[in-house]
Amino acid sequence: MLHEYREIISDIKVNNSHFAKIFERHNALDEQINNIESGREHMEQLELESLKKEKLKLKDEAYAMIMAYKQEQEL
Repeated sequence: MLHEYREIISDIKVNNSHFAKIFERHNALDEQINNIESGREHMEQLELESLKKEKLKLKDEAYAMIMAYKQEQEL
């Protein structure tokens, strides 16, 4: 997720437990979605779409936090 901000993400994860939880949940959803789409797990399409929406919401929240951090740090 947001690989171009890898260094900033590392900094934020250390200092912000909420961000760390968002990041961890996003990665868990990403893995679960990949497993479903590759056939290693089964899930109804509607449930899968719900997981994808949750993942996107978390990514948007993380991105907003990254942008706020960049502004605070004047990066």
